[in-house]
Amino acid sequence: MSINILLKNIELFPYVYIIGHMEITNAIASFAALSQDTRLKAFRLLVSQEPEGLPAGEIARQLSVPHNTMSAHLSVLARAGWVVSQRHSRQIIYRASLSHMEAVVQFLLQDCCAGHPELCASLMSSLNGCESDISDNKDSHLN
Repeated sequence: MSINILLKNIELFPYVYIIGHMEITNAIASFAALSQDTRLKAFRLLVSQEPEGLPAGEIARQLSVPHNTMSAHLSVLARAGWVVSQRHSRQIIYRASLSHMEAVVQFLLQDCCAGHPELCASLMSSLNGCESDISDNKDSHLN
């Protein structure tokens, strides 16, 4: 990959990774996008709707937010990397970016427990519970 393509991609996605690692400034921008009530609720709603996602209008309806206001909030979340969208006919379907959420959690836990993983056991076990819920949901979609 040429340096010009890399620089262009960094300009297009300023809140994502820089050479594979989330930087502090990117993490701050990412947290800023979630630091508003409606955006946080929208992201949590989308996480609960994985992997199907929801149309923008349905997100607005469920959160009792005007459509144009919800559109602005979804744009902020998308620029920060928290959501992705895909056009289906006349609707735009939004989904939570679980890979971005994982990168943020890894950033937060990067130096967790100063090399003593036993101190983080309860945290890790709570995250493992989420994993089994995800695999249960995937299995139920297969039946």
